[in-house]
Amino acid sequence: MIYVGVPAYNERRTVGLLLWRVREILTRIERDFEMLVVDDASTDGTAGILDPYRRVLPLTVVRNPRRMGYAASVERLIREAVDRSAYPRRDAFLCLQGDFSDAPETVPEMLRRFEGGVDLITVARDEAAPSRSVRLARRGAAFLGRSLRTPPEISDPFHGFRMYRLFTLKRALEQLADDPLLRHRGWAANAELLMAVSPYVRQVDEVPAAAGGSRHVRASRFRAFTELWSVYQASRDRRLQGPRLAGR
Repeated sequence: MIYVGVPAYNERRTVGLLLWRVREILTRIERDFEMLVVDDASTDGTAGILDPYRRVLPLTVVRNPRRMGYAASVERLIREAVDRSAYPRRDAFLCLQGDFSDAPETVPEMLRRFEGGVDLITVARDEAAPSRSVRLARRGAAFLGRSLRTPPEISDPFHGFRMYRLFTLKRALEQLADDPLLRHRGWAANAELLMAVSPYVRQVDEVPAAAGGSRHVRASRFRAFTELWSVYQASRDRRLQGPRLAGR
């Protein structure tokens, strides 16, 4: 089973189209899947857009009663998938954004590697960032995050488009008891999740992004200072610090 997790906040224009495209891809390659969306208290009618899809897709929508942010939404998706899975060593959790900035066309290659025994598959970011501010912020995040214990196989630990063997997420949650899995926000949360599962991952792989990504049609909400501040705070978190890894 593949659990497709999508955190969504005001994604009325794209989230339904994204789910349908993922459904087309997974149906074509004949894989069983469930879709999970956390609607983070959207105010643009996202909930209404999702309702018809619930009748034609294996889709569960969970709505936060108030805005909780990206990290809390991702954690809720993970917990939902872990709770539903009867075979966490065989099942996968795929996380992608609701604005089509992650290309679903990459999923078949991710699955091929997952089924070959890889526990964590990430997608390399396209070097041609959509704006100069994003390119500069990525460089800044790489500098600020030098102390973070992220695997050297992963070129960008702040990119959240990944597929996990569900067992690795289950083990990470078990180690925390009642503590939150993710304490940092935005890009930093993606790096934090990477470090939380790393002790339970036997093999890591990275695939190139498929052509056709970055098709989001709403105005960007990217805020360089906010993302860099979250990475700086994570870099000061002693739980996440370690020796600089080879190749980084």
